[in-house]
Amino acid sequence: MSTDTEVATAAASGASATERFHTDKSPFAAVADTPPARVDRLARRVLQAVHDTIREEKVTYDEYNALKAWLIQVGEDGEWPLFLDVWVEHVVEEVATEHREGSKGTIEGPYYVPNAPERGAKGTVPMRDDEAGTPMVWRGQVTSTDGRPLGGAAVELWHADDDGFYSQFAPGIPEWNLRGTFTTDAEGRFEITTIRPAPYQIPTDGSCGRLIAAAGWHAWRPAHLHVKVSAPGHELLTAQLYFPGDEHNDDDIASAVKPELLLAPVDQPDGSVTVDYGFVLDPVRN
Repeated sequence: MSTDTEVATAAASGASATERFHTDKSPFAAVADTPPARVDRLARRVLQAVHDTIREEKVTYDEYNALKAWLIQVGEDGEWPLFLDVWVEHVVEEVATEHREGSKGTIEGPYYVPNAPERGAKGTVPMRDDEAGTPMVWRGQVTSTDGRPLGGAAVELWHADDDGFYSQFAPGIPEWNLRGTFTTDAEGRFEITTIRPAPYQIPTDGSCGRLIAAAGWHAWRPAHLHVKVSAPGHELLTAQLYFPGDEHNDDDIASAVKPELLLAPVDQPDGSVTVDYGFVLDPVRN
């Protein structure tokens, strides 16, 4: 691990994730017209679940005060995006996409950055000249559920480096390192050259790490590629793609692995790997 990446901390990563969320999302505008009855129902159900846990588990005042202090610290550490994306988002994604007939998706996570550099239908993600990791070429095709190729579809790719760090969320890494946007050709095809990412632990020196330690959990995520795939008239697909044989595919801390998202890498004589994996997008419902 390089000297630059050694100084990455949960607090710095959390602050970056929180700032990025405020910059890229407009959550309140999206729900501005939500009826009060809906807000009332959701708030009451969440509170009822908390109340039931307190009664059933006989929660003490010491435990309650520890929870209050921890919740305050999560905010001060800027780790709410990390906490929610790791332990809650996978269920929201499941509900939001249960109607789809095309490719499976999964969570976005806290490290997405929009407007990554355009690299065409065939290209290489931005990376350092001495980027560590196994070279990988990924080929695929984007189609609609009726089998029609989707030319001009956008495939946004981002992933961690060989040390498990993301550009723009850890120091010493070029701004767009291992982030790129690829636009499919007339047949909906793309070819991306990158590196095979490594498994990594989510930050453990902040509030989320304290929860993990107190509960006796592990903090590992299996190696994965993040993607967003979009085309006019079709629903946006957000997914992560995983590698077979990773010891944490079955106990991912973020509960985001699905069998449909496993790749089938093929080792090449030159030491690189190739993968073939495409996407089927659902048309937008009227």
